[in-house]
Amino acid sequence: DAQNSSVLNNDVLGAFLQSGRVAGLSRPVQIQFWHDMVLDASNATCVFWQPGAGTGGTGSWSREGCETTHREGTVICHCNHLTYFAVLLIPAGALSPAQLASLTHISTIGCSLSAAAILCTLLLCCFFSTLCPPRSCRQWLKDNTTRIHMHLLAALLLLNCSFLLSTPLAAGAKGLCQVTAALLHAGLLCVLAWMAAEAFHLLLLLVKVYNVYIQHYLLKLCLCAWGLPMLAVAAVFVFKRDTYGYHNISSSEGYRNMTMCWLTSSPVHYATLCYAGLILLFNTLVLVRVMMILRRIRRQRGQARKDWVTVLVLTCLLGTTWGLAFFSFGVFLIPQLYLFTILNSLQGVFICLWYLTLHRQSRPGSVSNTSR
Repeated sequence: DAQNSSVLNNDVLGAFLQSGRVAGLSRPVQIQFWHDMVLDASNATCVFWQPGAGTGGTGSWSREGCETTHREGTVICHCNHLTYFAVLLIPAGALSPAQLASLTHISTIGCSLSAAAILCTLLLCCFFSTLCPPRSCRQWLKDNTTRIHMHLLAALLLLNCSFLLSTPLAAGAKGLCQVTAALLHAGLLCVLAWMAAEAFHLLLLLVKVYNVYIQHYLLKLCLCAWGLPMLAVAAVFVFKRDTYGYHNISSSEGYRNMTMCWLTSSPVHYATLCYAGLILLFNTLVLVRVMMILRRIRRQRGQARKDWVTVLVLTCLLGTTWGLAFFSFGVFLIPQLYLFTILNSLQGVFICLWYLTLHRQSRPGSVSNTSR
C-alpha cells in the first residue's frame, strides 16, 4: 500500500455478505492466518483494508475493531466487521509510533529555534554597523570569512523553514508538496556545499597561504555552493518532477506512519547520501589537517590553544554531526536518530551562540584574530 507496509506471506482474505455491510458485531469473527516463520508477537498485527484512506485517498491499512492473538505457526484476528483482512509483518528495529512522535516534536522545536536564532544572527550582522565603531564594522563585514558564514546561515534558514513546512504541506495538494520537497532538497544540498566552502576557506587561512589570490573568490564560491545545487534541483524538478512528493516514514505499526514532502526516488536519495558523504569526508580531512597545524604551532603562539578550540567547534558545528546519518543500523539506530535530530536541528542555535561570542571579542584591537 502507500504506507509501504509488509503483508505476511502476501495473503489477503476478503469476507462479505450479500445482504450488505457488516460492522459493529458484538461477537467478533475469527480469521486465522497460517505461516511457517518464527514471529515475535509484537511485530505481526491484524489489519483490514480501508478504501479511500491515506495519502491521496488510495486507501491504507487499519486495525480499528481488530485484535491480534498468536499461536505457534498461526496469527488469529478477532474483528467486529467484514472486509479484506491481512497480517502486517513489521521489520525488527522499526521506530515505534511514540518514538516517531517524539523525534518529530524534537525536530520541530529544534528547527524552529534554529530558524529564529539564524534570523536574529543575520539581522545582527546587517545592523552591526550601529553596534560598534564604523572602522571595525567595515573591516568585519568586508571579510570573506564573515560573508561565507552569512551564506551558510542563509542556507540553514532555507533548510529549516522548508523542513518545518514539509510535514503540514504533505496533507495538501501534490504540486505544493513537490515544490516544498524540492526546496528542502535544495536547502540540504546548499548547506552541505557551504559547509565544504567553510572547510576550504578555513584550510586556506590556517595553512597561511597568504600569497594565493583567487579572483572573484566569493563569487565563485556562490556559484558552486548556491548555483550548482539549485541548478541540479531545478533540472530534476522540470524533467522528472515525480522525484519529489509524498515520503512515508514507517513505524513499527505500519498503519500509523508519518508523511512528509521529500524525495520519492531511491537513486536520487542514494546520490544525495554519496554527495553528503564526500563533503563530510573532505571536512574531516580538513579538521585533521587543522589539528596537525595547531599542534605544531601551539608552542610558538600564546593564543594557539584558543584558536584550537575555535576551529574545532566551528568545524564540528559545520559538518561533523551530520556524519551520524551513516550509523543508522543495528543497536546504533535509535541513539543515532535522537543524537542526529537534537544536534542538527539545533545547529542554528549553536552557530548563533558562537557568533555572540565572536561579537564580544570583535571589539577594537581583536577583530583580526577572532573574525579570521
